[in-house]
Amino acid sequence: MQQLSTLSLVEHTGQTEFSQACSEIYFDGNPSGIVVPGKVLEAAFRVDEDRYLIFTTDDVLFEESLTITLISREQGVIEIAHLGGEYASGAFENASTDEESVHFQFIDDVRWTVKISKSPHLRIPFLSDPRGVKRLSGLKTYMTFSTNPVSESVK
Repeated sequence: MQQLSTLSLVEHTGQTEFSQACSEIYFDGNPSGIVVPGKVLEAAFRVDEDRYLIFTTDDVLFEESLTITLISREQGVIEIAHLGGEYASGAFENASTDEESVHFQFIDDVRWTVKISKSPHLRIPFLSDPRGVKRLSGLKTYMTFSTNPVSESVK
């Protein structure tokens, strides 16, 4: 995977008391018509020729959550997951990639990994994801999450 700097967000709808802000994705300054949840673009990674992994936050003090959206230029939004919890605050940092995964820190001393599959695979709701991951129920997923404690050398 490759981190991108040519992708940007433009706020589409503002955050309200009952809904998350949404933003449109721009590729090389051109609107894509793809709207994702979130207000602040933390990072964007190219998965393959068509798919991108987008990390966004909402700029909310003391209760920040991270939204991870897998998109396709052809199909639009493929899958969305949220990391965080009530009264949890964190910062997206120390992002790195390998061929199939993005590794990062967010909330506490935890190193998160999100692995992207080429095709959907089985997911067991309520059992497949680490604590703090929220997403729509369903039996198929492209994104697999795992966590590890952060070692002192990574901090």
